[in-house]
Amino acid sequence: MHVFEMVAIIAVVSIIAGVVKSYLDKKVVDLDAFEARLEKIESLEERVKILEAIVTDKGYDLKSEIDNLR
Repeated sequence: MHVFEMVAIIAVVSIIAGVVKSYLDKKVVDLDAFEARLEKIESLEERVKILEAIVTDKGYDLKSEIDNLR
């Protein structure tokens, strides 16, 4: 192996390592965004459960029927 080949291999390995490190650093940031979205989805699921309870309540049907009579 010649000196030039060894220098070229070291340069290529360094560049690949830099790209991989940059990729992994970005993935950590994306995890934070993912966790924020997950919290938002959980809060929306809770709101939907509350709305379902309101809509399936017997009093809701009576109120909507009274409103339709007007």
